[in-house]
Amino acid sequence: MRESPDPVDWRDAVEHSEATLADAAGAAKECRACRLWERGTQTVFGAGNQRARIVLIGEQPGDREDKVGKPFVGPAGRILDSALDAAGIDRHTAYLTNVVKHFSWEERGKRRIHKKPKADEIRACRPWLEAELAAIGPELVICLGATAAQALLGTGFKVTEDRGKVFQSALAPRIMATVHPSSILRAPDDESRESELKSFIADLAIAARVLREAVRKGVDFGPGGEASMERRE
Repeated sequence: MRESPDPVDWRDAVEHSEATLADAAGAAKECRACRLWERGTQTVFGAGNQRARIVLIGEQPGDREDKVGKPFVGPAGRILDSALDAAGIDRHTAYLTNVVKHFSWEERGKRRIHKKPKADEIRACRPWLEAELAAIGPELVICLGATAAQALLGTGFKVTEDRGKVFQSALAPRIMATVHPSSILRAPDDESRESELKSFIADLAIAARVLREAVRKGVDFGPGGEASMERRE
């Protein structure tokens, strides 16, 4: 296949087994499909187990990720690591990525502050995400935060109302959403952070139970597409 920075070309190639995920990740380094590459240090593609049963998807790389070139290596990543461990999920068996592969930021003094990516930037980057999911074929996708959830489940999806519920999806047999670990860091006090972390772990524990049930006997989806798993606080 010819070299091309067009994410649609690479998604199609991966889906048709004409290119590997590593090939796509290499091509993404030169992606110019939206404006974010102009200010980002580098493309931050997904990383992790390429035979993962779980794929976790956030919004975008942060300041630390932009500099290192890997997803979830900053403060939010440390929260995620701790929560995954508490929920019984080994991060090394998962694949982590974002809906947008460049850091969107604005300058405040000497700091680079996260700026929510625009809808056209999310659309431009989506084929890279679709290539990742096509190559990995996970049993469960976990959306971390509203941007990821709405990108995959529709703009009307509300994480506050439907977190921890498991749905069917064209992208994976099962998909669910929870908060982004960075929201825990933004909690106003220690008590709030502890409560938010407990709820986050509870959501991830659902994912672990869903996969165990899927292996044992399959998950029974109701007519609305929601799996019959109850969220346990």
